[in-house]
Formats: sequence, C-alpha cells, structure tokens
Amino acid sequence: MNHLVIMAKKPEAGRVKTRLARQIGTAEALRGYRAILAATLRQLGSDPRWRTWLAVSPDASATSPVWPANIDIFAQGNGGLGERMQRIFDTLPGGPVMIVGSDIPGIHADEIARGFKLLGKNDAAIGPAPDGGFWLIGLKRFPRIVKPFHNVRWSSTHARRDTLQNLEGLHVGELATRRDIDTSEDYRDWLAGQLT
Repeated sequence: MNHLVIMAKKPEAGRVKTRLARQIGTAEALRGYRAILAATLRQLGSDPRWRTWLAVSPDASATSPVWPANIDIFAQGNGGLGERMQRIFDTLPGGPVMIVGSDIPGIHADEIARGFKLLGKNDAAIGPAPDGGFWLIGLKRFPRIVKPFHNVRWSSTHARRDTLQNLEGLHVGELATRRDIDTSEDYRDWLAGQLT
C-alpha cells in the first residue's frame, strides 16, 4: 500500500503562513491557506492509488471538525520539522510513504503517482523547490527506513542539499520543481494563475 501524507496546520488566523501574513495581512494569508489546502485535499484525498493521511498541528486539532471526514487524521507530535517527518516514516503501516506540505498550490494526482513510480525504482524521491528546499519527500522504506533529516538547515537554501547529503549512496528520483507560497510575490503569482 502506498501512503501519501499531507502535513497541515489547523487553518486559524495567526497560526498559518505567519511570514506571509506580515506582508499581505492575516485574513488574506488565512484565506489563501484555506483555499490551497482545500484544493490539495480535493485533488489528492480520494485517489485509490494511495491511502491519504492528514498529519495535523497543533496535536489537539486532530479531533477538530474542521478536517474532512473521509481522510485518516493523526497529530504530528512534538519536535522540529525533521523529527515530525521522520516519525511519519517510522510509524505508518508498511509500504512507500510520500509527504507533501499544505501550501503548495496545484499539486496534481499524476505527480504523486509519478513519485510512487519513482519509489518503485529508487530508495527515495524528492520534489525540489526553487528556494533550496523541497515540496515532496518520499521513502521506499524497504529494506530499511533511512533517516534523511539529520542536521538539515530548515528554512534555508541548504535544506534540500542537506537532505540529499543524508541520502548519499542511495538512489534518489527527482520530480518537477514547485513553489510553495511564502512571500507576497508567490501569493500574487498564485492569484494570477502563474503558480500552478
């Protein structure tokens, strides 16, 4: 069984896209986040080629009615981003796992299917972001679960490179580059349909 995990924060003002909110306002940042999250769940949430999970933060929001009823939901738990993603790879039932964020507009189901196809021939898959990070990370998890997040400099131009260094010696497939919504420029491009 293939597993797709969408990492999401409960869509509340002041909790999501805080850096973007400083540029475009809290209400507008929340509106954009809700729209992108909803579109991602519509596009990816019911595809029969994988089981979709929603890893949510804060942990107490796992029982909130804000989340869709047709998707398995669990709390991300404590720790930094790398610790939380590693926990997902370590604890989900058997099979390949891919993780995406909830602020990447326009992810298509065929891209996720391509990612799982890459995991059929590779140990890991990564979807680069132009800022030096990544929008998708996947692991085959067989014959063992690797640990790609040791000493990753998150929120920097080094995040993808650090992750790939931790995967050195393994076969890593690469998907197309995608932007997430971090700045007012990203947001304007998304509203104009130039970020899909």
